[in-house]
Amino acid sequence: MTAFPPPLLFTEPWEYELRFPRDPRGPGIVRATLRAVLTAHGLRELVERAALLTSELTTNSVRYSSNCASVRLRWMHPVLRVSVSDTNPELPEPLKPSTELDGGRGLFILDVLADRWGGCAMGEEPFGLAGKTVWFELAWGGPPPTPMTALAA
Repeated sequence: MTAFPPPLLFTEPWEYELRFPRDPRGPGIVRATLRAVLTAHGLRELVERAALLTSELTTNSVRYSSNCASVRLRWMHPVLRVSVSDTNPELPEPLKPSTELDGGRGLFILDVLADRWGGCAMGEEPFGLAGKTVWFELAWGGPPPTPMTALAA
């Protein structure tokens, strides 16, 4: 019987990636996955902000891109970076929040809740692929969780 390796230490880097179709259920599936990953790694303090910001970005991917998208969660202690990539090469335009607008608050929410964020467009590649990546970072502000807390999650 082969034994499993020990869990990664809280300070060790890790990365997860999830591709999802252009389907309105995608953002909910991504949120559930993000919550499970962050909880399992002892990052409960970041779950709510990360879920809200990821929901904003993945919803825009489903709404405005023409194909599947992907989300990458990358932990580089003490920073979590979440990147959302899709096939629409146009970066979102920041709008001033208004009660008269139905949308356009996503970048404002990123400004308020993320420690850092940005994006980059990918030019058309030889096979006709283009798109963009929008990312945000959240810094861990607490002490590392005890190993039992991280394992119990």
